[in-house]
Amino acid sequence: MTNPRAIFLDLDDTIIDDSSSVDGGWRTAIQEHAHSLRGLEAQDVANAVFAVRDWYCSDAARHQVGRQDLRAASTWIVGEALRRLGHEAPDVTLRIAHRYRDIRDEGQTLMPGAVEAIETMRRRGIRLALLTNGSQASQRAKIERFDLARHFDYICVEGEFGCGKPDERVYRGALEALKSEPSETWMVGDNLEWDVAAPMRLGLTGIWLDRFASGLPPEATVQPHRIVLSIAELL
Repeated sequence: MTNPRAIFLDLDDTIIDDSSSVDGGWRTAIQEHAHSLRGLEAQDVANAVFAVRDWYCSDAARHQVGRQDLRAASTWIVGEALRRLGHEAPDVTLRIAHRYRDIRDEGQTLMPGAVEAIETMRRRGIRLALLTNGSQASQRAKIERFDLARHFDYICVEGEFGCGKPDERVYRGALEALKSEPSETWMVGDNLEWDVAAPMRLGLTGIWLDRFASGLPPEATVQPHRIVLSIAELL
């Protein structure tokens, strides 16, 4: 596979580790406030939260709305979990949800070798775009925190652009901005639909980042052009 003219990179769990603290963050936040939930065990609350979370994220439309205000979405998930357990506790709901989001934010780190790989791409003359879903505030905060903007020729944040992956306008906008043809462009990320299947339908090379080396899920209907464990493997 020859080097491309341009590479589009996802942000969360591709450049930034954004999810390693998910389950642990929920358990910590719930455990810290379990004493306020009389008659409920922390594990029962956690199980209910995980069930509601999985249901919430299983629908693309709900997920799209939720990622525009992550704290509001987390608050709704906790509140619904407690309602299912027969509790109405607005104050505790807010404390758990906000503590969880704080843990998530604090736990964000750069993926090993990510910035070095990006710098190598730049030295080789490859044009780079960052395509990320989420709100302007949350995604720009990450980009600024890790000083990433200087590495990219073009950045598309869902909350700024007006739509997000897998809407084809996202990829077409990046192609236009970087003056690159689909046949000479790679899209790299951890989401099989957003970062592989959708861009492949437009003629881009789709590269899936399998950060846990778990292999394609049995239900996968897309075959990436390439699978890597980190963006450090790209070149």
